[in-house]
Amino acid sequence: MRFSLKPQDDAFYAFFNEAAENIRRGVGILAELGDDKPDYQKISERLVDVEHDNDQLTHRLFNKINSTFVTPMDRTDMYHLAGKLDDILDHIEAAANLVYLYGLSELPVLPREMIEQITVLSAQADLLVEYMPKLKGLNSSMKEYWVECNRLENDGDRAYRMLLVRLYSGEYPALTVMKLKEVGDELEAACDSFESVSNVVESVYVKES
Repeated sequence: MRFSLKPQDDAFYAFFNEAAENIRRGVGILAELGDDKPDYQKISERLVDVEHDNDQLTHRLFNKINSTFVTPMDRTDMYHLAGKLDDILDHIEAAANLVYLYGLSELPVLPREMIEQITVLSAQADLLVEYMPKLKGLNSSMKEYWVECNRLENDGDRAYRMLLVRLYSGEYPALTVMKLKEVGDELEAACDSFESVSNVVESVYVKES
């Protein structure tokens, strides 16, 4: 039987679970960009609210870490994990905000490849919500999490590369290309941030095993 001198404070794990749910909620709002008649302003405003909620959650977690003598995980790992989770929402919120501010609502539709990026983000968010509750205990099934996260990140890379191919094909005016690329860059950064989260989880797993 394995024993641990570290306390199993469920409050810490609850923070991470709530952050994962916030991220899935944010990605769900972002996915509305693919609707027939999306309200770009409302999507942006709602994502600002979700990102703000998660900022407050992150601050509460940091305060708890700083005020707890012995934590259930390495403090540095918890800071990194919380920061990487927050990064995901920062990039998602930025992508939707740029779509609105740049007036990309004037396009008939956003590029199909951009919607494919968002589809990958949705799958990553679902995976995060599924596995984040398993952070406590870190059993061997967690290995499936970072393997699948890596696969999805590769899918996101492919969608991003195909987006670049389309943007540089001459289909769009040069200024529109620049605007769409910035949005695509934020979506790609969000996809990468999901994998960064899995890298932190894998590092924790190796330490605790």
